[in-house]
Amino acid sequence: MTFTTRPTLRGTFGMVSSTHWLASQSAMRMLERGGNAFDAAVAAGFVLHVVEPHLNGPGGEVPAIVATAADPRPVVLAGQGPAPAAATIEHFTDLGMALIPGSGPLAAAVPGAVDAWLLLLRDHGTMSLEQVLEPAIGYAGAGHPLTAAVSATVATVRELFTEDWHTSAELWLPGGQPPEPGALFANPDYGRTLRRLVDESRGPDREAGIDAAREAWRAGFVAEAVDRFARQPFRDSSGARNAGVITGADLAGFSATWEDPVTLDWHGHTVAKVSAWSQGPTMLQTLATLDAVGDPAALDPSTTRGVHVIAEAMKLAFADRDAWYADSPDVPLAALLSAGYAAERAALITDRASHEVRPGSPDGREPRLARHLRTRPADLPTDPTTGEPTVRANGVTRGDTCHVDVVDRWGNMISATPSGGWLQSSPVIPELGFPLGSRLQMFWLEDGLPGSLRPGARPRTTLTPTMVLREGLPVLACGSPGGDQQEQWQLLFLLRHLAGGQDLQEAIDAPTWHTTSLPNSFYPRDIEPGVLVVEDRLDPAVVAALSAQGHRIQLSDPWSLGRMCAVTRDPGTGVLAAGANPRGMQGYACGR
Repeated sequence: MTFTTRPTLRGTFGMVSSTHWLASQSAMRMLERGGNAFDAAVAAGFVLHVVEPHLNGPGGEVPAIVATAADPRPVVLAGQGPAPAAATIEHFTDLGMALIPGSGPLAAAVPGAVDAWLLLLRDHGTMSLEQVLEPAIGYAGAGHPLTAAVSATVATVRELFTEDWHTSAELWLPGGQPPEPGALFANPDYGRTLRRLVDESRGPDREAGIDAAREAWRAGFVAEAVDRFARQPFRDSSGARNAGVITGADLAGFSATWEDPVTLDWHGHTVAKVSAWSQGPTMLQTLATLDAVGDPAALDPSTTRGVHVIAEAMKLAFADRDAWYADSPDVPLAALLSAGYAAERAALITDRASHEVRPGSPDGREPRLARHLRTRPADLPTDPTTGEPTVRANGVTRGDTCHVDVVDRWGNMISATPSGGWLQSSPVIPELGFPLGSRLQMFWLEDGLPGSLRPGARPRTTLTPTMVLREGLPVLACGSPGGDQQEQWQLLFLLRHLAGGQDLQEAIDAPTWHTTSLPNSFYPRDIEPGVLVVEDRLDPAVVAALSAQGHRIQLSDPWSLGRMCAVTRDPGTGVLAAGANPRGMQGYACGR
């Protein structure tokens, strides 16, 4: 038997895996009360706002992939808000900016998470809003034991809070000090916001009540508070004090939607991802390229051959991401995922590590990268993400996210990746108890690019949940936080599980690695050519061989990369399973 840090859980009633034990157990409570996977996911999502506020919040966003027992075809819950109407390239460049700030109200997209969670509850849940919000309201009002990561994040931005973001200081610096790890911490203002949504949800039936709460969020008291607060200038990562451009009208004009996923058939499975307004298709491109390589040994992420080929295939897919992906119907996805194009890309992989960004030419179209990526300014601050979330003293955050997967006894399944609206992304709106997000930083302030800033367009997000089907039925939901690393860590897990036959927990626990030789999605949008970040548990002989091939190795702590969550269902037997990441000592799976 292979040793794992915890067992792969198995049962027949329901399974949950998330990045915080309180969210997992809150979701399980909904299943125990007779709710389905979607009731459970909504409960977990709102608890994550409370217990992982440095990783996500109500001012952020959530994409999810959903499959129901009645209709197993996967659909995408699109909870990514767009750029506000006044968020134009000219507005930012007139302020002297070459990049959108990584923090502050000016970087705020329209919040999408809450409306998306409520749409999921309305369309596929069974419980009332009051029932699913009970745990989050309880933890916000009465408090919960704060994780050390939250305390450390607050300490990092303490100076910013005390000097400029005074509303955040009032919440997060009681007595002028960051809260102690393990201390009971409450956010009564956010608890009251949730309670008011419940009060607004009184209606003739469950669905009408949820719609009433959505309206209160989008056009009522929440939108009004956002409109007032965003007009105030605050310091952001540019070093200047700027007001936001988001308005109540922007919130009123947004509604989460249901969309088709993009899929790839691979080794007897169908892998479903969010479309190219996310980085999701990079996984599918990489899988197609690996097949085009035609070497089964290249599918093993623990060997020199496997690590090298997978990393090189990833670099090619991520180069295409930055040249082609966007919230636009003009993305040539069919060409990017075609077997012919995969063969072209596979032919570029040699025995040497590439240090270049090499987008391709699907359908013969000429790729175009942002000037910033072509010139690579040398004077930008660097802060390489090595697995765990990173925040700098000016509030700039890279890769901070949560995840939750749920499967129930009926066969309903969801993979959701909430993020944004971090406590360090923007000042707290005092009457609401949460800040806005900073997702606009993923746009470019250069005309003519797929990712150029456009009012009403969604930023090309890093958030990327995954669902896998076999013979048309959902069998696996998984995901991980990690910014640009999300797709990479998930890919290694899937290769180990689907191609290598490893159990869930074994595949999660295995030594992990990723490349940073790709354009970073977060401010200041840097690249580290040729860098391969590796947990030092990987075989030293493999590491040495990779270095000899030209990879610039950065050794990371033995349990530092990845925060995978996963649940599965065997359609033949009805047996459910779950695994959760031990790294960070926070993620947890539960079920029976």
